[in-house]
This record gives sequence, C-alpha cells and structure tokens, in this order.
Amino acid sequence: MDTESFYFAVDTLKELIARPSFSREEQLAADFLRETWSRDGQQVSRYGNNLLIIPETFRYNKPTVLLNSHIDTVKVAEGWTRDPFSPDESPDGDADNGEIRLYGLGSNDAGASLVSLYAAFRRLSLAEQPCNFIFLASAEEEVSGSGGVESMLSRLPAIALGVVGEPTGMQPAIAERGLMVLDCEATGRAGHAARNEGINAIDIALADIQWLHSHRFPLVSPLLGEVKATATVIHAGEQHNVIPDRCRFTADVRSNGLYSNAELCRIIADRLRSSVTPRSLRLNASHINPEHPLIRRAELLGLQPFGSPTLSDQALMPFPTVKIGPGLSSRSHTADEYVRLSEIREAIEIYVRLLSGLIPDDSPC
Repeated sequence: MDTESFYFAVDTLKELIARPSFSREEQLAADFLRETWSRDGQQVSRYGNNLLIIPETFRYNKPTVLLNSHIDTVKVAEGWTRDPFSPDESPDGDADNGEIRLYGLGSNDAGASLVSLYAAFRRLSLAEQPCNFIFLASAEEEVSGSGGVESMLSRLPAIALGVVGEPTGMQPAIAERGLMVLDCEATGRAGHAARNEGINAIDIALADIQWLHSHRFPLVSPLLGEVKATATVIHAGEQHNVIPDRCRFTADVRSNGLYSNAELCRIIADRLRSSVTPRSLRLNASHINPEHPLIRRAELLGLQPFGSPTLSDQALMPFPTVKIGPGLSSRSHTADEYVRLSEIREAIEIYVRLLSGLIPDDSPC
C-alpha cells in the first residue's frame, strides 16, 4: 500500500469538507483543489468550477480513460449532531477493530471517491500505460446542472471509457437509471362546494396519479427492473368551499434503459387526462457492456456488477461508463454523513488494480 497517497487523500478530503461546496457554489472547493493539485505537480485547467488535468504524457494514438467525480454537495440535511463542515474522526461504533469514521458533509458523496480517484491517477501516471488517463473534478452534479460535466464534454479528447466516482461500496455499477421530471396539470371547472356543480380538478389528477402508481411498463431490465413513476408533489385549491379548477402535480420517472425519456413521456402524455410537460429529456439511463474489459477484470477481482437506482453524471456522458467508488449510497444526503478511512485505502488499491495496464476497448494502441 502506498501510505503517502493514502494520507494525502485523507488530508485533502478533510480540507475539502471544511469548505462549503453546495451545487453552483463550489468556488472555495475549486480554489483549494486547484492550488493543492498544482502544488502536487499537476497542470490543472479550470473552467468555471470544473478542474481538468491532462498530463504531459497524453498521446492521441492511445485510447483515453476519463476519471471523474464531483466536488459539489447537497444542502445540509436536518438532524446533524456535529458541525457538517468540521472534519471529525471518530471510532467506528459498529466495529471493534480500530476502524475510524471521517464525518462531514460530502465525505461519502462524493469526496472520498474524488480523492481516491486522484490518488489512483497519480500512481497510474508513474508508469507507461497502454491508455491515457485524464482527471476531471466536476461541479453541479447534485443538480445535474449545465455548468458541470455537460459543459466540459466539448473540451475533452475522444473518451473510450469513463470511470465515475460515486459511493457504491467499490462494486461496479454497470447500469444506471435515468431521470425525467414531469410537471402535470389537471383542468376542471370551478363551482361551489356545497352544490353539485363544477368539475373537480383534484379528481382528475388523482385518477392520473393512480395510473402512474399502478401501470406496469412491459419492458423490464434484468439489471434495473421496471420503469418507476411516482407522484411526489401536488398543489390544488385556495378555498375550502370552491371546487378547484386546477390541480398541479409533479411526477418523478426513473427509466430503465429499455425506453428513452422521450418515449416514456409520449406514453404517459397519451394516457393521462392532465397536461404533461417534461422539465428535461436529457438524463437518460446508461449502461456498459458486461463483457467490457474493465468489467471482466472487476469480476476477476471478486467485484459484483449491479444496476444502480440512483442518478449520476453518467447520464450526461455519451461514451461507455462505469460507476464505482468508496462509501455507500445509503449514507448520501443524510445527517452525520461519513466515510470509513479504510474504505478510502481500499478504493485507491482497487482503482489501481482495475485500471493499470487496461486496454479500454478492442482497438490497437
């Protein structure tokens, strides 16, 4: 184990936790990381709050692997019992083997992945490789913002493979659900609640919501399962004695890779009585061939490929990607978020073993 890389990663993560980095407010984190990695000998290019490292050893006649994780965090959840911006090391109460937890906002999602991937990038760059490795620390992931990965795609060379650092317990997510948010509006006719008049928009909306809840889309993914559609927000009415003529509700639709978001939107709009307006169609499901060289190598290391229900920047990457990183998704966006230091140590080693000597496609180098 490269002890120096491990301690550098942990120290970087502690400093990152100490700098609030909410989505679209990542300036302090980007400033710190650019300075830290520049002192470490890297040529760091900054675009907004995104940081890109393309080493001097880059060669266009080699395939390129993008190593990526994000520097932004969600807002502070209710229920924290410690300062979310004060990195706090504490013994792991669930273990009696000296395990240490590092608490802090963004420690698990996705600071641990960011610093572990960077540590692996440093080590991989020390030896001649059959592919190029480039590193991107991106902004606005938690809001799928246009100023994050999406804004960087045109600045990247051709990418053969993307490795996206997110908390997966260092198991490779080879498929990921897409996301589409629908704003729906049922239209009725106002009337007095005491008389049998008007058309209640709430009744129309409830029937549509029930359809979303019960409908089963026929195409089922072996990795991601069924399409999932859920009504999550509803607004209607102003007065108790007036039949509402408008009822607005929001639906969260998670695609499974067998339908595009555009297809799902058409199917839903054709069935509902409410009007349906998608906020965006761009966050489609993603997947990588289970026979990809990286996935075959992961399985040889005893890792278990799976389908992920949560969204990441994979949805915006138009090339094969795998999502893998230290920590657990269940800790993300929660009070008293933490990562185990042993998870960072393990992640660095697994990243290096997965990627060293990798030929990410079948083309000659």
